[in-house]
Amino acid sequence: MWKNAPSHICRGGDLRGLAFCCPPIKNCPIHKALNILKMTPQEFIKIKENFGKKTRLGEGKNTCFGSLVWCCKITKPCPFRDSELLRIGMGEDEYMELKKELAEEILKNSKFFEEAVEFFEKKGFKKKTLKRHCLKQVI
Repeated sequence: MWKNAPSHICRGGDLRGLAFCCPPIKNCPIHKALNILKMTPQEFIKIKENFGKKTRLGEGKNTCFGSLVWCCKITKPCPFRDSELLRIGMGEDEYMELKKELAEEILKNSKFFEEAVEFFEKKGFKKKTLKRHCLKQVI
């Protein structure tokens, strides 16, 4: 399981916690996190929806927003998420591993991350090595 998984953004978690966020449709801390990443709400939604299409996090039609990509961390009780996990036969470990991959997908597709990589690339670091190493340290 994802041992150092962050808290939810709305509970003060770091940027990896965006993997557990609802769609940004109301005024909440998600907007500040997206601003830090230099990402629009629409870009965020697209990343999560595309990830859902490629993985089993796209399942979960009976959850609040119709997909497990929008669901909370496994430690937060949720009967909708849990009944969908049971229905599709997904365990907590698989769920959290997919959420970890989703967090990585969100971060690596942000303008903030890309600008950081470009900065260090200008300093002589190799882009491929930077991307892999930076994400490994963050996630």
